[in-house]
Amino acid sequence: MNAPHELQSRLVSRPLPGAMLQALRERFGARCSSAAAVREQHGRDESPFPTTPPEVVVYCESTDDVVAVLRLADANAVPVIPYGVGTSLEGHLLAVQGGVSLDLSRMSAVVQLNPEDLTVTVQAGVTREQLNQEIRDQGLFFPIDPGANATLGGMAATRASGTNAVRYGTMRENVLGLTVVTAAGELIRTGTRARKSSAGYDLTRLFVGSEGTLGVMTEVTLKLYPLPEAVSAAICHFADIDAAVRATIQVIQMGVPIARCELLDVNAVRAVNAQSRLGLREAPMLLMEFHGSDASVKEQAETVQAITSEAGGEDFQWASTPEERTRLWTARHKAYFAGMQLNPGCRTVTTDTCVPISRLAEIIKLSVADADASGLPYYIVGHVGDGNFHLAYLVQEGDAEQRALAEAMSLQMVQRAIALEGTCSGEHGIGLHKMGFLVDEAGAGTVALMRSIKHALDPKNIMNPGKIFDW
Repeated sequence: MNAPHELQSRLVSRPLPGAMLQALRERFGARCSSAAAVREQHGRDESPFPTTPPEVVVYCESTDDVVAVLRLADANAVPVIPYGVGTSLEGHLLAVQGGVSLDLSRMSAVVQLNPEDLTVTVQAGVTREQLNQEIRDQGLFFPIDPGANATLGGMAATRASGTNAVRYGTMRENVLGLTVVTAAGELIRTGTRARKSSAGYDLTRLFVGSEGTLGVMTEVTLKLYPLPEAVSAAICHFADIDAAVRATIQVIQMGVPIARCELLDVNAVRAVNAQSRLGLREAPMLLMEFHGSDASVKEQAETVQAITSEAGGEDFQWASTPEERTRLWTARHKAYFAGMQLNPGCRTVTTDTCVPISRLAEIIKLSVADADASGLPYYIVGHVGDGNFHLAYLVQEGDAEQRALAEAMSLQMVQRAIALEGTCSGEHGIGLHKMGFLVDEAGAGTVALMRSIKHALDPKNIMNPGKIFDW
């Protein structure tokens, strides 16, 4: 089993030619910045790696802007790293070979809304919260919710999922088409607004999840869903995590179309209590949500309440008003930063394994035992309805011993997940941090095939180089 990659071994110097920098400044003016503070902002994410800034940041406002940068980069063999809002957890945004950080956050227009077809096309810098706010008056919503208010381009690039995936799927199932600028600066379009197609290779799925290593997505066409007639949320506490997970497994195996089913361990509950002043009982907890008609929501909730009660669940409480639901889910979405306050000054080493739902209780129970034995502060949250959970170790920044211990625990957890026919990453992606894990999971032959695709589409290795696998 390969260990996670360290940053130092990945650093390669590929200087930006002065003539290219001058051309960028002439083309973009104040939207091209080499200021240290701007470069540092674009050279870090939420991973445990130190800041690795690009040489220059370019703020794009259109697909034509992206084409212009990529053509210059191709001509000069200079790396380009697409950037959204910087919420990546696996080192995706680090400029390990220098180059240009391509900031797409200003590409924030809803290009075409087709409510009658339940589709929308947006620029890559539109965030999920912005989209839902703009389409709400049409009685529609976009359900993919990774927690952070990420850009939809970034969510497509990492094949994000989140709290609603158990019912609505991931970005893979909800992206219909893309506008992409290739490494050579060529503009291509994949997919259509039709719900299905058997025309040629599925290039949309090739780019979704490619983490910026094959091209830059500038527009994304998405499926939308009607706002449910009724929504209800509930919480339920358990004596231990094992009981909570086993209750979840029973809910899924019973075929209940639950919209969200989130696990918080006692440490996570303690953290969100401290930050959001929720006053929740500090015990392992399931936070659930039900969508549908009034009758179907009532039926789902009653079924789940019976299952959780039989599994030892206690204090089943309802949150039926929008204000109560928002308060609970806001706290859940802030769990990452709330957890970090358990160990001030820390960085997070997190692993987001996903396993078949029937094996979830087994891997969580063993991972909790390891975490307790390690002595490191940690917390667990999970989208347990689809077999995905996050174990976050809180290590003091600069403490090499703590970092090594956390990485060893993460490695052990991934080993278990792969042995249980699961994956090293349910939704964060590979980036820099999990490159070794991908080889273990997929096999050398499969990674070699991925590499051959990268070589074909990006022969100069300028698209987010040093990520996913070795060149």
